[in-house]
Order: sequence, then C-alpha cells, then structure tokens
Amino acid sequence: MPDPLPTTDRAHDVLRQEFQSLDPIFKPRNVAVIGATENSGAVGRTVLWNLISNPFGGTVFPVNPKRPSVLGIKAYPSIAAVPAKVDLAVIVTPAASVPGLLGECVDAGVPGAIVISAGFKEMGPPGVALERQIMERARGKMRIIGPNCLGVMNPIGGLNATFAKGQARPGKVAFISQSGALCTAVLDWSLQEQVGFSAFVSIGSMLDVGWGDLIDYLGNDPKTNSILIYMESIGDARSFLSAAREVALNKPIIVIKPGRSEAAAKAAASHTGSLTGSDEVLDAAFRRVGVLRVNDVADLFSMAETLAKQPRPRNNRLCVVTNAGGPGVLAADALVAHGGELAPISPEILGELNSFLPAAWSRNNPVDVLGDAGADRYRKALEICARDPNNDGVLVILTPQDMTQSTETAEALRKHAHVEGKPVLASWMGGAEVEAGKSILNRAGIPTFETPTPPRARSVPCTATRTTCAACTRRRARTSARRTSIARRPRRSSPAPARRAGRSWMSSSRSSSWRRTASRRCRPPSLGASRTPRPSPGRWGTRPSSSCTARRSRTRPTWAA
Repeated sequence: MPDPLPTTDRAHDVLRQEFQSLDPIFKPRNVAVIGATENSGAVGRTVLWNLISNPFGGTVFPVNPKRPSVLGIKAYPSIAAVPAKVDLAVIVTPAASVPGLLGECVDAGVPGAIVISAGFKEMGPPGVALERQIMERARGKMRIIGPNCLGVMNPIGGLNATFAKGQARPGKVAFISQSGALCTAVLDWSLQEQVGFSAFVSIGSMLDVGWGDLIDYLGNDPKTNSILIYMESIGDARSFLSAAREVALNKPIIVIKPGRSEAAAKAAASHTGSLTGSDEVLDAAFRRVGVLRVNDVADLFSMAETLAKQPRPRNNRLCVVTNAGGPGVLAADALVAHGGELAPISPEILGELNSFLPAAWSRNNPVDVLGDAGADRYRKALEICARDPNNDGVLVILTPQDMTQSTETAEALRKHAHVEGKPVLASWMGGAEVEAGKSILNRAGIPTFETPTPPRARSVPCTATRTTCAACTRRRARTSARRTSIARRPRRSSPAPARRAGRSWMSSSRSSSWRRTASRRCRPPSLGASRTPRPSPGRWGTRPSSSCTARRSRTRPTWAA
C-alpha cells in the first residue's frame, strides 16, 4: 500500500494554495436558498431565479417547509433534509428566524452563508440581540456575508446569489459595497459602459466577514487586478489596515467613504447601524497604508471603467492629442494639478508628426492636430504618439466641429485600443453629435469621458488620467513602509546629550539644536511638507518625559497605537 501523501503546515505554503475560508461563498458547488418562494416580487423568488438562470457549475436547492416545489424545482422542508452537502446557504427570511436557521446550517456542516434579510442592528437593541445570537451559534464554524445586503456575484464563475436585476459582466475589477442600492446603480451603469468585474459584493452590516477578509481574499485572487470599495463604516480597523497595507503594494485599492458631515454620519448609522468614525483619522489611515480615497460616485465610476478596460500606466507622463487648443490646455492644467506630467515629445516622434500634420500644428504636447482633422489624421497621430517612450499613456480629445468625423474617428481608433503597458483614454466632448462615437469606443475598450478634466478639484494622484499609475502605488508603498519602520523604532526615555551629562532634562538653549538633528535622523523628508519639523520652543526644556511624547507624536498617529 503506497505511503500517504505528506502533510505540511499551511503556514509554510508560500504559494497560498490552501483552502480559503471564503471559497464556499464565491465558489460553491451546492447552494440552498432558504426562504425561496414563487410569490411575484419577493426577494426569495428573485434570488432563486438568478441562481438557476446563471449557471455556476453547481446545484440549487430551494428550502421552504410550506411548498413541495418552487419554480418547478423540488423544495425541501429544512436544510437538514437536503440530500447533498451544501456549501452556501442564502437566507431571505424575516430577521427573527435567522438565528435558528443559521444554527441548523451549522449543524448540517454548511461552511458559508449570505444573510440578505434586514432588521438587525440598524433597528436598535432588539436587532443587536439577534446578531449576538447568530454569532454565538456560528462563530468559528461558518463565514457569513451580511446581514442587510444585496448578495454576492462571481461573474467569472457564473454565480449570482443576489436579488439584483441581471448579472455583472466578467472583468478584472472587484467591487465591494456596504450599500446594496449603490451596487444596483453601479451594475446598471457597468452594463451600459461595458465594464466587467471579477467579484461584486454587497457586504451589508459586516456581522462576520469584513473589509480585511475580503481585501485579503481578493488580493490573493489572480483574476482581480484592482479593488473598489464603497465604505460607510470601517468596522475592524486593524484587520482592514493590515490587509490593505499588504495588498495595496500590488493592486490599487480605491475607496469612497461618505459620512464627513454629522448629518451624513447619522444617515449611515440608520442605514447599516454602524458609526462612520472620525474622517480625519480615516484620511490619515488611508494615506498610511496606500489606499486612494475619492470623493464622489463619478470618480468611482471613472476609475472602475479605466481600471477595467486599460492597463495601469507605468508612470504619470501623459500625451494629449486634440483637435482644439482649449480642451488641451484644460487637460494639461488638470493633469499637472493632480500630480501628473505632460510628456515631452521625443525628437524622432516629433519628426514623424511633422511629416503629415499641417504646418500650423502645435509642435508640442498637447498635440493639436487642428480643427479640420479627419479620422485618418487622428489615427496616425495616436499610432505615432503611442510609440513614444517618453509618455505612459495617451488621451484623445475630440470636439464636434463642422468638418469633424466623430463616428469615423472612433472607428479608426478601435485597432489602437490596446497598447502594451499604456492606457488609451478618450474624451468625446458634446451631446447627440458624438454619441455614436462614444458607443464605438466603449465597445472597443477605450474609456470615454464627457470632459478631459475632473468635475472638481480632488486630492487623488493621476486624477486627470482617471487612474492610478504604478509609480504612485510604489511611492505610497515606500512611504507606508518608512512610516511603519520609523514607528516601530525603540524610543529612548530622554535625549542622549542630556543623559550623557547625567541629567534627565535638557536646557532650552541645547534642545533646539538637538531637536533639528533628531528630526532629520528619524523622519525622511518625503513624510512631511517641511524638511525639518519645528516643535514649539522649549518643548523638551522643562519636562523630562516630553521628549519621548513629542517624538512619538511626530512619527506615529494616535490611531496606530
């Protein structure tokens, strides 16, 4: 008899090929819908219909003790009566029944559950008590998404365990939201704009599975290249920051976080029953771990489209091709204001452009191909500029002048929609005149925008190119690593010059010089706006312990304590 296969500690599996705790939710073999019904307009009917009409490679079992069948499929009175092992249970029953049903699922060995039902902590103390009952029965035995959520989609695998209308297109961007309604809005927009997703998750009240779990899982997913998040509350901050710090080194994480005002914070609490947290503290946390924060849904849509359709640029140098000087200048202004650069045109490329562009063209970046440019002139300009090693992406702007061929130009650009390592973006400015061209570009995988500039000033790097470049990600990662390294350095109880003199204090005349030297040693110039921090005079001159406190306050935010 052959020797059994050797077993190894999962901690030593550096390729991370072991079973993931969220696999039963995203890749189930058998799914039970508890609360499935045939009643028109009921959530249980929509969830069951979405599961059976989008093949995911498994079997669906309706659970309803009052019906022998649902939508022509044999129904079972309880989860224990299901004849096969169930990986995922989707629960769409009233909140009061959920703890008992989840207890039955635990007894049946179901490893994952999605609780779509509402009526938990957002309803106050009675709902909190229900959640406590759920966790008493399920903690450590199964993973739970929700409650109060839309559900989960895995478009690549075909799973649609939601009550949304339709299935998301497959893609490489993961979207996670605490708002189910925002999920449906993003889904409808994505179908129109031809944007695909690798995962589409409504996380709800985060009773069990939180941001850190999902970021860690999707960070290890080779089919996910970036993660977009709508966050109302951070939940387990330590788990989120730990996962985001690791994943953001390789994959962009973009967050839209409402709740800046007191009124918005109250609205979020009534929605999911969660507190939004201090906005200033969250901003500092996001910057520290390398997460990008955007301020409105339009930003989120723009980044989702760009990351889904085009590669990330290697750096922040952009080439602009336009048939009008004004929009080109606006694009250049927005680019520079948000951390980008106008790429210089190399001499070889300049010579090629001179060979076919009119004598009056700009001979600079933005490349103004003039108002009478036809489809062929646009095509040649894009083809040549995309080959320039001095730039990391190309933005094509078109304004509908009398002789402009907006539809023909879009058709001509289709074959250049995918350039190795460089995003190609388009701004077809106008209304009905350019709609046909926009549709062609969207189908070809070129993100299109109403204007070449952001709607309002924002603090996100590379906003003018509607994406995040690899250089920005590396810069944030290096800054985060330096901050973490500095924060972990051992602190000494008092300044070295004072200790050498046998004192536990330092005079104000000596403290200023020592303060400047210590600041340069322990704080890299890139971590702040000023090379030398300037604490108030005499800060370390009178109190022996204040030197340690002052150094800690400059190197480690209070939220990281």
